[in-house]
Amino acid sequence: MAAWVSALKAVLPYVTNIVTAAIPAFTARRGQDRSAEVTAQQIAELQGAATRNAESVKVLAEQLQRTVSAVEQGAVNMERAMGRLRVLASAALLFALVALCAALVVIVG
Repeated sequence: MAAWVSALKAVLPYVTNIVTAAIPAFTARRGQDRSAEVTAQQIAELQGAATRNAESVKVLAEQLQRTVSAVEQGAVNMERAMGRLRVLASAALLFALVALCAALVVIVG
């Protein structure tokens, strides 16, 4: 759960850039007059917005890839730590059982 929160915090600064790039400010329309020049300018604006959007998506994908890699590395580190803790807990349990047996021998014997 905490991994998703950190991933969300890493992505949020880029959301504003993506939204502003994805919503282009088109050339103001003059009634129903659609001359070839206005249409060409609108197409150019759309192409620019699509390019900026693609760049933003690429940056976001790279950031997400780094975040996922960090989460995977964290999971590997936690599994190693859990393995060490299992070994330590097993050794402590074995030591406690030996101590219990020794105490019983001393009390009974």
